[in-house]
Amino acid sequence: MHILLVNDDGINARGIRVLCEACVKRGHEVTVCAPHTERSASSHRITLADPIYIKEVDFELPNVRAWSVSGTPADCVRLGLYELVDSPVDAVISGINNGHNAGMAVHYSGTIAAAREGALNHLPSIASSMAFNGPETMLKHLAQLTVTAAENFTDSDVPPHTVLSINAPAVDPADALPAVAAPLSTAGYRDRYVRRESPRSGTYFWLASGAEVEPSADDTDVGLLQAGHITYTFVGNPCGEIGAELVARLSQTKPDA
Repeated sequence: MHILLVNDDGINARGIRVLCEACVKRGHEVTVCAPHTERSASSHRITLADPIYIKEVDFELPNVRAWSVSGTPADCVRLGLYELVDSPVDAVISGINNGHNAGMAVHYSGTIAAAREGALNHLPSIASSMAFNGPETMLKHLAQLTVTAAENFTDSDVPPHTVLSINAPAVDPADALPAVAAPLSTAGYRDRYVRRESPRSGTYFWLASGAEVEPSADDTDVGLLQAGHITYTFVGNPCGEIGAELVARLSQTKPDA
């Protein structure tokens, strides 16, 4: 397989290096396209009015070409697929992110967005994340799980534009609970901002650290991850029967009051 690796932690992040090593060990060809620096929480932004600079980087691994990109994670996927690869890509993997991407974090995450961009280009796409500052043993274990999932995902019948998001807790693999399929938590964030006054430019705000999060149900990806499971969550927009029934109900004309 030819795998395109991307992330939002930057070209020098440990997670993408370990993931690349796992791909090479499994005999895959790899193209790496990652941001120059960390671009967390950039979501699905693409660069429209500015140039995007690239620089080739030597990962010192066989069958690997790597590029540092000045744009966003989504830019990295687009440039990789449209301009930088030497042969057709079979799958896109985004990660391994330093910090989980579970629950409503998927809507802000550059990691998830990069995988989604791969899915929009009709490729099997996986996002892989580990709880913040997890051990090296879990990082390497998660890399192996992610590459194996990519190999199997290419033969799976899933709805178009669906991303597989894998999350691991910050524990040693031996201490993790079994991997489970997990629905996305809908618990939201309650962020706070710190207000400041500039003597020259007026009022400005900093996003405060330590945001409060609404409680998640135990049977969601956040709840199961907190319990110690490795979680597999499908993120996308499949309609199906439920969606069709909902549209039919929402489109009904109500009688005049």
